[in-house]
Amino acid sequence: MENVVVIGGSKGIGRAILEQQLEHKRVCNISRTEPEILHPNLIHCSADVLADALPEIDGIDALIYCPGSINLKPILSLSADDFRNDFEINVIGAVKAIQHFLPALKKGKNPSIVLFSSVAAKLGMPFHASTAAAKSGVEGLVKSLGAELAPLVRINAIAPTITETSLSASILRNDRMKENMMQRHPMKNYLKPKEVARMAGYLISEDAASISGQIFPMDYGLVSFKL
Repeated sequence: MENVVVIGGSKGIGRAILEQQLEHKRVCNISRTEPEILHPNLIHCSADVLADALPEIDGIDALIYCPGSINLKPILSLSADDFRNDFEINVIGAVKAIQHFLPALKKGKNPSIVLFSSVAAKLGMPFHASTAAAKSGVEGLVKSLGAELAPLVRINAIAPTITETSLSASILRNDRMKENMMQRHPMKNYLKPKEVARMAGYLISEDAASISGQIFPMDYGLVSFKL
């Protein structure tokens, strides 16, 4: 049975990935809060990826780093600490996890890494300066490490549009705002966590053995279409 490490699997997209991967794989979830899931294939490690030591795991087939942020403010309301904090969560946390688990990944079967970017790294949107800067760092990391780690370890990123999670609860807080968000997307919908989890599952599978260094938008046409 393959071994997957999910960082930030207690809620949102991370939890959806956790639930999906537990069907066929052993999963170690590393997050500050323990998910309310009882499953023989699940191990939970309580840790803050930025502050705490990460567990030693021997032989990993996939690493999925889910922590992120939605910090929407006008540029004059953003402090230097806002930019630092978003960069720490999105980029430095991923770097720390990759550096720690890379020796174990190199022992895995078809080892791969999945990170998360955002449509905001490609599409200019007001109030996204800090988020977009951090997610652009994630995309640069994917491109560089894709080359550096080839051919042994693959790395890709998913760039979702807004997804219905607790992180976006204030943006999707009532039916009117949900309808407005649907209408903003050319394909008249926004993402649910299970959709993103299925993409992550594909990217760590043998079906994606030829794919590395890529950013996959999941945006219901937001970036590509103008209708």
